[in-house]
Amino acid sequence: MAMTDILKDKKILAVDDELDVLEMVQEQLEVCAVATASSYEQAKELLSKDSFDLVLLDIMGVDGFALLEICREKGLPAVMLTAHALNVDSVNKAVRLGAVSFLPKQELAHLDTHLVEIFEGLAEGRSHWKKLFDRLGSFFKERLGITWEEIEKTPNPPWMY
Repeated sequence: MAMTDILKDKKILAVDDELDVLEMVQEQLEVCAVATASSYEQAKELLSKDSFDLVLLDIMGVDGFALLEICREKGLPAVMLTAHALNVDSVNKAVRLGAVSFLPKQELAHLDTHLVEIFEGLAEGRSHWKKLFDRLGSFFKERLGITWEEIEKTPNPPWMY
């Protein structure tokens, strides 16, 4: 199945306090119906009135982890985005709170590819975390000092399939 077929008409909510990031998300996901919010309050309102296939949440500036909890309660898959909060604690928190993936903003140019992998995994009932580390393992090792193998050793990790 072609990438555009998987993403076509998906409803995505992108939440970030940086307008250039929201514009880039819209450009990357032209085949999707992308709604945007630049604050926690706007995002919370959109989440209360509409349904989405996936939510992209900035960690800082919009209280992304609080929005992640709302997404989890509503059964909406959420991906955490960050430029400045990329650390072991934020990755662990994202996993613990139920994020389906965690993307550095440096990867926004490849957002469509990541989302296709995520939607394929969701359709097959499997996690995107291993695929993410396969794709960005050297990035995570360099920035965070962790590898997928180290994460897999965690007893009963919630993201494993």
